[in-house]
Amino acid sequence: MVSGLPFQMDNADVFKDLAYVNSQWKEAKSSKRFDVVDPGSGKVWASCPDMDASDVDEAVKAAHASFLTYRKVNPRVRAQRLLKWDQLIREHRDDIAKIVTYETGKPIAESQGEIDYALGFTWWFAGEAERIQGAIQTPAAPGRRVFTVKQPVGVAVALVPWNFPIAMILRKAGAALAAGCTMVVKPSPESPLSVLTLALLAERAGFSNGEFSVMTTSLANTPGLSEALCRHPNVRKVTFTGSTRVGKLVAKLCSDGLKKVTLELGGNCPFLIFDDADLNQAADALMLLKWRHAGQACITANRVYVQSGVYDKFADIIREKTSKLKVGHGADSGTTMGPVTTPNGLTKASAQVADAKSKGGQVILGGNRVNGTEGFFFEPTIITDAKPGMLISEEETFAPVMALFKFDNEEEAVKRANDTSMGLASYFFTKNVDRTWRLLENLEAGMIGMNTGNSSAAESPFGGIKESGYGKESGKDVAVAEYMITKTGTLTLDGHY
Repeated sequence: MVSGLPFQMDNADVFKDLAYVNSQWKEAKSSKRFDVVDPGSGKVWASCPDMDASDVDEAVKAAHASFLTYRKVNPRVRAQRLLKWDQLIREHRDDIAKIVTYETGKPIAESQGEIDYALGFTWWFAGEAERIQGAIQTPAAPGRRVFTVKQPVGVAVALVPWNFPIAMILRKAGAALAAGCTMVVKPSPESPLSVLTLALLAERAGFSNGEFSVMTTSLANTPGLSEALCRHPNVRKVTFTGSTRVGKLVAKLCSDGLKKVTLELGGNCPFLIFDDADLNQAADALMLLKWRHAGQACITANRVYVQSGVYDKFADIIREKTSKLKVGHGADSGTTMGPVTTPNGLTKASAQVADAKSKGGQVILGGNRVNGTEGFFFEPTIITDAKPGMLISEEETFAPVMALFKFDNEEEAVKRANDTSMGLASYFFTKNVDRTWRLLENLEAGMIGMNTGNSSAAESPFGGIKESGYGKESGKDVAVAEYMITKTGTLTLDGHY
């Protein structure tokens, strides 16, 4: 057992609490560190270097120097390293899951599930590394040939959230490293340690000399360090997952240098249930989608619209299923829902419940913080008689609070589902084939769940529209393309062909 850790590890040597820059484990130049808190107990259990803007130049210059070599590495070699990284993560899955649980609060089964899901990206992008292709064209002008080649854009920066620290990294880094880019990661202050474990395993897989770096920092230093990364002249690509508000700031910072940007931002996702739906199928999907990680996912169901003919019946079904959840520390046996990750989650949940109640909403389950605990626990909460104008209809919840809205017909449902500035994901349940195709066309979201609440996978392009961002992560061709540039060559031929 690593000294001071609150859990036993099978291979303690994979635990790292130093930043990783240019293949060196480092403290911050300031020598300052920040605390990592267990959301399940509210107690500090580890610390990491508190890097700031003064640490950025060294990290990015090392990544750029490495890029000049790494971009020429044979695609098969890059694929082999990704597969080796994949293998090492699989071997240390349970240890990594424990770290994730103590960082984020999610139940250990969910942490293990996140890793299993995330490994789809290393496996997928290992295959994509060898499938990056250009083109040859015979143009309209006589005696010419036009060639296009794909080349890596340069140093990429990943600014990632705390809710899925393994999946966010492997989805971004898998594409970048497959493309031939090097990457500097700034993990969330809540979940740096699991990312540092990934860095160690990347090193063991053969990524070295600045090809993959991790800069840890506190919440206080996050804005300054992130801005310095976005503005550094050697950074050519930034990928950000987080709130729409911060995403707009990232886009503005990167616009000065005309850097490529991928933004995966807020959700406020609608979940539509029609009279002809299989209600148990819909409820089971909603249970997984809504209560996973205590509702703290960008693609979680944020507004649940139920057609009036089945509204009361569905409310009873979902209340019965939700009442069986066991709230507790993520490491405890039998826990099916853990705490929210930060105290802000409790504040927001309480505010939305109070606002809904003041506007006629009925709390039929939960509604309060869990008393007698030191962690950040909130009861799984269901609100009926929800209406437009409530906070819960207008802002992303990111907490275990579900509101059920009633609608009468398809036109009304679509209008209300689309009545948001965001457009990440939408979900619907119906057995009407004609309606299925209409909803696919008419719902304004980058991803549509059709009789399913699970629409994310390595082979499926991930990303939103409207103020949920732009660019795609994962999927065939599109994700790697986010880290590539297209170069055109025109050749004039002598003679006749």
